[in-house]
Amino acid sequence: MTETPDGTLFAQVRDPAHRADPYPLYARLRAHPVARQDDGTFVASGYEAIRALLADPRVSSEDLPPAEHPATGNPVKDWIVNPLKDWITDRHRPFIFRDPPDHGLLRRQVMAQFTVARVRGMKRRTESLVAQCLDACAGSRRFDLVDDLAYPLPVTVICELLGVPREDEPRFHAWATQLATALEPESRNDPDLRARNTETFDAIADYMRDLVREKRRAPADDMLSGLATAKDPQAGRMSDPDLIATAILLLIAGHETTVNLITNGMLTLLRHPDELARLRADPERAPRVIEELLRYEPPVHFRTRIARAPIPIAGTVIPSGAPLVLLFAAGNRDPARFPDPDRFDPDRTDNQHFGFGGALHYCVGAPLARIEAEAALTALTARLSGPRLAEDPPPYRPGASLRGPKRLLLDIDGIG
Repeated sequence: MTETPDGTLFAQVRDPAHRADPYPLYARLRAHPVARQDDGTFVASGYEAIRALLADPRVSSEDLPPAEHPATGNPVKDWIVNPLKDWITDRHRPFIFRDPPDHGLLRRQVMAQFTVARVRGMKRRTESLVAQCLDACAGSRRFDLVDDLAYPLPVTVICELLGVPREDEPRFHAWATQLATALEPESRNDPDLRARNTETFDAIADYMRDLVREKRRAPADDMLSGLATAKDPQAGRMSDPDLIATAILLLIAGHETTVNLITNGMLTLLRHPDELARLRADPERAPRVIEELLRYEPPVHFRTRIARAPIPIAGTVIPSGAPLVLLFAAGNRDPARFPDPDRFDPDRTDNQHFGFGGALHYCVGAPLARIEAEAALTALTARLSGPRLAEDPPPYRPGASLRGPKRLLLDIDGIG
């Protein structure tokens, strides 16, 4: 007799009490690779089910609720200005929230600027930035990986790629942190959080609008200048609303996820000192270490979708209109796909993980994230003397989707 699925498991996953170790819940979810939750959401946790749904055209990424500015009491804003802003926002979402053909057109324009040469050109600069972060902490006996390296590094890298003035980086840090909450399911039903996200989006959009105007007036060798001036053979020049939404997406995606990859990566290595020692002795192992980290402790644990038609899969039927969760981190530890999946093994072969999603929405910034993680982890293992976790588990940030420690305090004997 088949066990009835527990319809509260995904709610438990989202509970901060389980943030430090959600993997036992994921194992329970995988007993039913696609299962309906009590709120009507369907959660895909099995590897093959996730892979199939990623490629299924009946699965839509356009699942955000309509934009809605909160009432201000000002009739002009409430009846004219803000409804117009909402209308524009709904029609020009970032491309990770768009379906074909819009998604493909926007993604192609981004990839035309996110060139291999441009990304590889950041390798040496990234290594230099990591060295600067570590040098600034020389003489310390305690090191907070998040504040001292994992947060400042990615925001500096993505701002330099986009062409954001260095003096404005602190503003982007705060904006990115706030807007990243929009990926969490709870944010869509929390009016206060939605209001804060709307306010933050308006602020960053106003900033980007002025910066785009400046890039068109005086283009430079950066991604934002390229996006602002290039003309796609099919779509022409990217519209201002799409350009602003794309720039905001690149900022947030290029920052928040890499913070998690670096922090979760070092946490994992400290919990596996033999692997830390092997990486210190042989930095050439870094690429395989990072691939296993992307499987074992991915920076993004799940993404949400919506079914646009009935989808029979894994012994159930996802009805049209149903919310859907692709639980990547559960699929990454599916024993039907990965032998001994709860073991951290950088020598693992055939490691086709969901660390960067997959199919049409495979992360455009994956090559850059790999470069940043490699630069950070090889420098940390080489230069930190006697690193030890000051607290384990560390405190985690609230998000269950973009899951990572709020801080990672290390006691060290020094920085070489």
